[in-house]
Amino acid sequence: MGFTLAPGAIQKGYALRVFDAVGSTNAEALEQAAAGVVGPVWFVTDNQTSGRGRRGRPWQDGSGNLAATLLLVMPADPARAATLGFVAGVALTEALRAVLPNESRVRTAPDGADLASGRGRLVVKWPNDLLFDGGKISGILLETRFRADGSLALAIGIGVNVVSHPEGLPYPATSLRALGSSGTAADLFLALSDAWVVAYDAWEQPSGLMEIRRRWLESAAGTGTPVSVNLGERILRGTFETIDEQCRFVIRTEDGSTETIAAGDVHFGTVATVANN
Repeated sequence: MGFTLAPGAIQKGYALRVFDAVGSTNAEALEQAAAGVVGPVWFVTDNQTSGRGRRGRPWQDGSGNLAATLLLVMPADPARAATLGFVAGVALTEALRAVLPNESRVRTAPDGADLASGRGRLVVKWPNDLLFDGGKISGILLETRFRADGSLALAIGIGVNVVSHPEGLPYPATSLRALGSSGTAADLFLALSDAWVVAYDAWEQPSGLMEIRRRWLESAAGTGTPVSVNLGERILRGTFETIDEQCRFVIRTEDGSTETIAAGDVHFGTVATVANN
């Protein structure tokens, strides 16, 4: 496997635990937090057998793909902890750009419609997906547990399709290998552990969340385009305007008002209408 931390991560005191195979890196991290581990520590494998995504959905892994979870223990502030998902999105975008072939990295979208779907470039899709050419290449899952001392254990799980991607999904998917990269899960993790330190250090600054928000929006999918958000009890339709100061999704609805969304399934364009009818 050959997983190693970047020098900058080692200097900052990050630790690394590597598994030949594991059910879920998030589950392992949270178990270790309950046992007293405080982090920061990465739990990493290229063979995750029981991955999961948002709302308990299964995340289909394949041998050779990256599953990495960063465990942090922090003061009990769930709203602030949630913004670390956007730090992860910024860091992962930088790491993927570092390992993608040059011809993939420099492609630009020819028109606004393609920008909405993410076609022609690497984009982040609120709140936790990364897409290339409209195909999902990665997902991010945050899970939290309160510890006995009142602190919050946060598991930031990152799954990336490195050598393969699942077929037969209701949405397109892709992998680094399909995009022409010969890099391994270990190569990507090295870049990720380095990019995370830079993004996290920025987030910790007094105005750090605003800087993360700015960087996230630079790679955001669908800004200014039609969108619908499945909120469970209802479907909200309108135009994606931005994310606010807490990184919540801001949508201008069909009647001209705005609504701010903390959680929901986002679909852009006609896909949204079809998916939610």
